[in-house]
Amino acid sequence: MPWTKQNYPPSLKNFMAPVRVKAIEIANALLNEGYDEGKAIAIATAKAEEWAENRGKKVKKTRTS
Repeated sequence: MPWTKQNYPPSLKNFMAPVRVKAIEIANALLNEGYDEGKAIAIATAKAEEWAENRGKKVKKTRTS
């Protein structure tokens, strides 16, 4: 099942929107290549974090208590 900006794995909920969108793109591409969901999410998360860091983007939302 492909993910969207509104429907994505819970593990991506704390990512900033641009990073989450990139992770969704990567995960969907991996699913199309035949990866299972768990592996696709893990790879996409790592690659999206790397993508953000290489561009000086904030990766995760900050929590305010």
